[in-house]
Amino acid sequence: MRVDVAGINFNDVQTEVLIVGTYKHPENTQGWSDFVSFYGSSLEKWLKTGDVSTDRKKLTKLPTLQDGKLLRVFFVGLGDRKTLKQDDLREIFGTIGKELVASKTSNVSIWLDSFINEDIEIEDAAYLSAEGIGMGLYKVPNYKTSSNEVDAYLDHVELLTNSDEQEILAYFEVGQVYAEAVNEARTLVNMPSNVLTARNMAEYARELAETYDFEYEELGKAEMEELGMGAILAVNQGSTEEPRLMVMKYRANEEWNDVVGLVGKGITYDTGGYSIKPKDGLVGMKGDMGGAAAVLGAMRIIGETRPNKNVIAVIASTDNMISGNAFKPDDVITSLSGKTIEILNTDAEGRLVLADSVTYAKQQGANYIVDVATLTGGVIIALGKDKTGALTNDETFFETFLEATVETGEFVWRLPLTESDKKRIRKSDVADLNNSPGRDGHMIFGGGFVGEFVENTPWIHLDIAGTSDASAAHDLGPKGGTGAMVRSLATLIERMSLENTEENS
Repeated sequence: MRVDVAGINFNDVQTEVLIVGTYKHPENTQGWSDFVSFYGSSLEKWLKTGDVSTDRKKLTKLPTLQDGKLLRVFFVGLGDRKTLKQDDLREIFGTIGKELVASKTSNVSIWLDSFINEDIEIEDAAYLSAEGIGMGLYKVPNYKTSSNEVDAYLDHVELLTNSDEQEILAYFEVGQVYAEAVNEARTLVNMPSNVLTARNMAEYARELAETYDFEYEELGKAEMEELGMGAILAVNQGSTEEPRLMVMKYRANEEWNDVVGLVGKGITYDTGGYSIKPKDGLVGMKGDMGGAAAVLGAMRIIGETRPNKNVIAVIASTDNMISGNAFKPDDVITSLSGKTIEILNTDAEGRLVLADSVTYAKQQGANYIVDVATLTGGVIIALGKDKTGALTNDETFFETFLEATVETGEFVWRLPLTESDKKRIRKSDVADLNNSPGRDGHMIFGGGFVGEFVENTPWIHLDIAGTSDASAAHDLGPKGGTGAMVRSLATLIERMSLENTEENS
């Protein structure tokens, strides 16, 4: 996509569409009188009658003829200037992106200054316009042999502002990077499991590592057996697809220390194993690798933005199937850490692959760990589908992460993990741990199980079972994969990078 910055001169606009932010009392927007002179005095009457709406997220599309050329103007209602926040503006630009797809618009001008207020500076408007529109443009890939839809692409954006050109471009381009990474993660989540196998996910990770010059290691079944990754291997026992463990290292500094580990659950399809899911529960299980997609998306952003922080990404991928070789309730397995696990529920498999993954991340030098997984239905019961559940063992680390989520607008809610919860995870007559203490507190037990392998390493667990997939279209995209936590993970690394830079300056 080509992006230009131009000074505010409405008579020079040559694109198909001009996007104008319209607050209540738009006359208080700097330059509004110039815009009215350009568009015509009838605009003021239409604003008074409500034919041009200032209600938040309401879009009014009107044509105007300028020098014999038809220009469509999208008046975007912003509501009260004092209450519009950055999260609101991101969603508003998401709806604009969807409208640009629907109207098959290929080039557009955005009057950036019309969107600013006390909370939203011109740089914020540049970033949020790129991120919101980019996410709104996303379309779910399909496998239909024929379609009546005509492909629509936005290939040129002109940003109208008198602010510094290079600075505005820089903010817009970062917004593009974040949106594209989210959309890549969405596409992975939306892929059928017969298309996105563990092997194909590993191929994707390998290509990503080559693109951004990450160090890359890939472990197959033989290597896992040699290392003793009994938890991942147990989940894979029923499958005809070999498992993969993908490891990417981004070295920001020569010394491999102060390393953040991002660990993603990559279950490409989950039947539940012998603790089989009900019929309705099987539909959608292609998306059980949403945690892996989040980590891959975050690594794409890290590759583009090159923060000053060492990062290791570890993703274990397999499917959880039923066969004569599949693992069973009552089995006892030995994890990479050496801890033994009594299997009470084969549908509690995600925590098993995470157990070996976080152990390997620690062995490879991770000093902080964030694991991301579509782990439990319990998090949806507790928090609904619009909030990610979290556990942590480190207040300072979690506070830094929360600051990142405020910036990205991704809602995260922390649940408690008590000593009594840990005792229930450790309760077994035959092993060190059991993998399913009960349905009550399910999200806590699932994440707490992973915490048994993290031990004293600063750690955050993110259960995105509710937020990884949208059951209906929303402001920032269509139904299906959402790319949950891609932006928050990358923003966490950026914040920790800034802390490093400040400490070393």
